[in-house]
Formats: sequence, C-alpha cells, structure tokens
Amino acid sequence: MRVITGSARGRKLKTPENYDIRPTTDNVKESLFNILQFDVEGRRVLDLFAGTGQLGIEALSRGAAEAVFVDRDRQALRIVKDNLRACGLTGQVLQEDAVAYLRRGGRFDLIFVDPPYDAGLYQPVLETIKSVDNLSEGGIIICEARREEVLPEMASPYRKRKEYVYGKVKLAFYIKEAKETTL
Repeated sequence: MRVITGSARGRKLKTPENYDIRPTTDNVKESLFNILQFDVEGRRVLDLFAGTGQLGIEALSRGAAEAVFVDRDRQALRIVKDNLRACGLTGQVLQEDAVAYLRRGGRFDLIFVDPPYDAGLYQPVLETIKSVDNLSEGGIIICEARREEVLPEMASPYRKRKEYVYGKVKLAFYIKEAKETTL
C-alpha cells in the first residue's frame, strides 16, 4: 500500500498486522482518485471509518486543504498517525463512533465512507449526513462496499450519481446538488 501521487507520492503506508482493518487496494484507490481528480485540491475531507487513513492521506497528498480521520479502533488510529507522520502530512485524528461524529462534525466537501462490510452502517451514515447536512453544495460522498451490496438512494438535494465495480468492490458516488437561484 502506497501513496499514488502528490506531495507524498510513493510513500509506503503502514498496514495492520491483523485483518480487522480492510484497506482499499491500490488499484481501487487509483481508480477512485482518477474519478475525483479535479475535486480534491483545496477541499475539506472526512475519512470516516479511517482504518489506515490511506484515502484521507491520498487526498492530502493531492492538495486537499484539510482532512479529519475518524475511527473507533485505537490501533487503527495509531496506524493513521504513523502514516501521516511518515508522509509529512497533518490531519485531525479522532477516536469516535462515526454517526456520533457526524452529528457534530461540521461540513465537508468530500466524505469517504468505508465501514466494515456487513456492519449495516451505510443507511444510518447516509441518513445522518443528510439530516445534519454535513456535505457542502457540490460535495461528494464516496461509499466503498462489497460488489453485491445494494447501497441506498438519497433524497434531494442528494443523489447517487454513479456506481463503479472493481472486482469484488463497488464504489458509489453521491453528490449534493447546488441550489438553483432565481434573479
């Protein structure tokens, strides 16, 4: 596992010794950031269920203004901190339940949602993002799931834009559409 491009390009990232954390593969991560290529620089990013922190770290390496890493697992957060340090990057690292954090976490331009598979967390997380309004106008939510997982739709102004399948993994992109103004 490595940082693909940007200021920390090529840096190897620490991975867990056990399999409680399931890092995104480099191929899936590269595809994800190819899709996001013009939507990262200067953005505020939330890496929810951070695991190793690699998605938020990749965003920071590519010019994101700020990243917040949230995970309940203490070992995961140690890995995130080690990876940030190894890449010469900084971010806010918090040990907290994802939904609890969303209820008070503020607004983000990009939100990565990669919970443990089969934990049933996609629906409550997406519902909380909508009800609290954690996503800025034009912002993007990216959910990583098993290929077979049926990810929920979201009510306006949110909508599922597209799903991509890479082997056993699915990425779903949701956007928050900008409000139309009348003159």
